[in-house]
Amino acid sequence: MIAASEFRKGSKFLYKDQPYVVAEFQHVKPGKGGAFVRTKMKNMISGLMHEETFRTEEKFPTPDLEYKKMQFLYSEDDNYYFMDQENYEQEFFNKKELGEVINYLREQEVYNVMFFEAKPIEITPPTFMELKVTETVPGIRGDTAQGSVTKPATLESGLVLNIPLFVNEGDLIKVDTRDGSYIERVKK
Repeated sequence: MIAASEFRKGSKFLYKDQPYVVAEFQHVKPGKGGAFVRTKMKNMISGLMHEETFRTEEKFPTPDLEYKKMQFLYSEDDNYYFMDQENYEQEFFNKKELGEVINYLREQEVYNVMFFEAKPIEITPPTFMELKVTETVPGIRGDTAQGSVTKPATLESGLVLNIPLFVNEGDLIKVDTRDGSYIERVKK
């Protein structure tokens, strides 16, 4: 059980039989009456955000979440198939359920999958991934004089991001999956 007074950013709790995560919170102590917590929370299944106000003494059960390491196998039509690393069972997500993670899917890569009541609800890619540049314009010597030191590039996963001029097609780069930013070129 977690009390509303213990809410912190990232706290997970059950509300109306649905798992929620706290996005923002504010403890309020008015001059009259009891204290309360104004909470902005995200439904972990639907992804919808909404605000709610709770008394500080209200208690909520913690959701029964399970995390598994799963390997991305392949995609077929709009379905993406993953295999559990321990028991080799397969689960699939449709394209809509994946959201932003689709930009970081690579076959044979292992992802962290969160389950609620034995149903997969969220996939988290590794924090840093090495992806190959499949398409970019060549950097021309002297381009930096205009102040533009980056160029757009398409990676093997389909993600488009800005990279430095010295990176070319076929190069391997490290990408931060939390914000989709270029980190460094990887030496082969």
